[in-house]
Amino acid sequence: MVDVVNLNQYRKQRQRDEKSRRAREHRARFGRTGAERAAQRREVDKAGAELAAKRLARGTEDGPGAKPTTNREPPEDGTPSAG
Repeated sequence: MVDVVNLNQYRKQRQRDEKSRRAREHRARFGRTGAERAAQRREVDKAGAELAAKRLARGTEDGPGAKPTTNREPPEDGTPSAG
């Protein structure tokens, strides 16, 4: 006697097998080792630290974020100021 085959189960199993095969191929093709990922992470962190170290502090007199100074002293000729 022949065993009854559930075609839905067969189809789903075939799809799972295909997905697994494609995943293996992609891991081999695009995957990186943990050491490679860690090395890249260190490079990115180092570059970020270097950039942060070269940034100027806000509010310094010479920096680009410095506020313009205003002269609040009265004019020397004795006339009242407009501000």
